[in-house]
Amino acid sequence: MSTVFDLEITVQPCHIDSLGHVNNVIYMQWMQDVATAHIETLGLGLKEYLELKHAMVAVEHHVHYRKAAFEGEKIILRTWLNDLNALYSFRQYVFYRSEDQAILFTGNTKWACVEIATGRPKRMSPTFSQAYQPITEQLNPLDFSNLYTMVVEQ
Repeated sequence: MSTVFDLEITVQPCHIDSLGHVNNVIYMQWMQDVATAHIETLGLGLKEYLELKHAMVAVEHHVHYRKAAFEGEKIILRTWLNDLNALYSFRQYVFYRSEDQAILFTGNTKWACVEIATGRPKRMSPTFSQAYQPITEQLNPLDFSNLYTMVVEQ
């Protein structure tokens, strides 16, 4: 069963653009980073993808930049799965700054299951569909008084 997953990062100088805040492209990279960290905890990282000969690839992103982030700030990158069918999983993201209790960014991604060798769509194997379960309705992923599986980036 999947759950809400948190990755804490500190904004680095390389994340900052010429306007002095985190560049919008970095948020996309953080989406990838937190999704990758989450699937690793679910036991479906790159090694398992290669063994199973199929993988999940991003096919659609929707993003909403709400507030700027700045160098040195600690940010919680939160993700969870909210839907699943035979070919697609749907992942949500919220990036949060605890210092002022601000939601900086929200987004979602539609991920497709594909055969690695051909890049063609493939129905998810039971290994995938069991690991990529949506969170239960009892969890409120927007409640940051609860921290979930937390990884702190070094």
